[in-house]
Amino acid sequence: MGTYPRDLEGYGQTVPNAAWPGGAKVAVQFVLNYEEGGENNLLHGDDASEAFLSEIVGAAAWPGQRHWNMESIYEYGARAGFWRLHRLFTEAGIPLTVYGVATALARSPSQVKAMQEADWEIASHGLKWIEHKDMTEAEELAQIVEAIRLHAEVTGEAPRGWYTGRCSMNTVGLVAARGDFDYISDSYADDLPYWMEAGEHDQLIIPYTLDANDMRFATPQGFNTGEQFFQYLKDSFDGLYAEGAAGRPAMMSVGLHCRLTGRPGRAAGLKRFIEYAQSHSDVWFARRIEIAEHWKANFPHKRWERPGAMSRERFVECFGGIFENSPWIAEQAFDLERGPAHDTATGLHNALTRIFRSASQAERLGVLNAHPDLAGKLAQAKRLTENSTSEQASAGLDALTDAERSSFEALNAEYVAKHGFPFIIAVRDHDKAGILAAFQRRIGNDRETEMAEACRQVERITELRLKDLLP
Repeated sequence: MGTYPRDLEGYGQTVPNAAWPGGAKVAVQFVLNYEEGGENNLLHGDDASEAFLSEIVGAAAWPGQRHWNMESIYEYGARAGFWRLHRLFTEAGIPLTVYGVATALARSPSQVKAMQEADWEIASHGLKWIEHKDMTEAEELAQIVEAIRLHAEVTGEAPRGWYTGRCSMNTVGLVAARGDFDYISDSYADDLPYWMEAGEHDQLIIPYTLDANDMRFATPQGFNTGEQFFQYLKDSFDGLYAEGAAGRPAMMSVGLHCRLTGRPGRAAGLKRFIEYAQSHSDVWFARRIEIAEHWKANFPHKRWERPGAMSRERFVECFGGIFENSPWIAEQAFDLERGPAHDTATGLHNALTRIFRSASQAERLGVLNAHPDLAGKLAQAKRLTENSTSEQASAGLDALTDAERSSFEALNAEYVAKHGFPFIIAVRDHDKAGILAAFQRRIGNDRETEMAEACRQVERITELRLKDLLP
């Protein structure tokens, strides 16, 4: 495969402190998907009726026919469900982000006016509420362009956020390439916003949710009652609130649909959750655009030269010396399947050490013998590599007394005569006394044990070197 495109690393163990306004422990963000009037329908020029996310679980599309029951279920969302949720959130004083399908918004002027009067953000949910997976790139791009045009015409301003939902593998790239969206939400990959590089453009991604989402009322083994919905939202909130109290504040997204949670029994469960969340201090109820603005101001994207984007020549130039005088390791590692996870020190170290570990014993012995003696003649003659010079200096091996130098020379000679390769230790993990103690202890090991230990030390040395170069 060569380059592996998926990012399985994310923030890893170094999750940033989101520093939400007011020191909030969690940012709670509600999304209302407005899709009614934009779904599959012969009236909209589609080939079949809608079959997704309704009371008819497992419904099938009706090719060439209108589906009266499905249409009326969607109509309920616009006619009744929207207004119930509108009252609920305006009375609670909680701002929303609306994912608005452009054609649905165009067919619902009263609802659009109510959204705007409530100061809700209206992000784009595409042109129509249909599948995009089988569209050509040109066809999908045309839909994106028309969605933006119609959205601006209906609402008075272009959308700043985007979420297709029923997207293709091309959607995010096509939207990001435009460079005019504050955020894209076609991702479920994290609890925090993150950046994506789209050519020269740095695109903010604010992940959405399919778990804390009322769509599970319309799926097998999903929510059956408002109480189940409330309990799941409460558990999610409690977990994130506790993490925020521990210094790792994150974001909780809640996804809603007018025709689903807009039903009274489900709205009751949502109301209980709103009251529960509002009973806590240090909670930020935000629109997604406000989360985007906060993230851009506090966590601007920083680019670096990524190993995954390097040519073979540049890769070997940068990393050919990580294993002492052994560029062949970098040359072979370049050909491994590598992805974004290998653009970090930990990830690239794993790739390089795979080559080292799978090499023959003779090849690994060659790597060991490429290392200089500690405080040996090459060091005295200032003929070490730049890495070895700084490493030995870090432990004070460039400033030995005559007695210390004599001890190192004797130990070096005895060690090499016994094992057939120089004594290797990650000197940056030790001081001078610790190095001498390890030298005296390890010199008595048998050759097999000592070669295994020397190889472990080589891997540690290379890990430290990579940490000097990469995040």
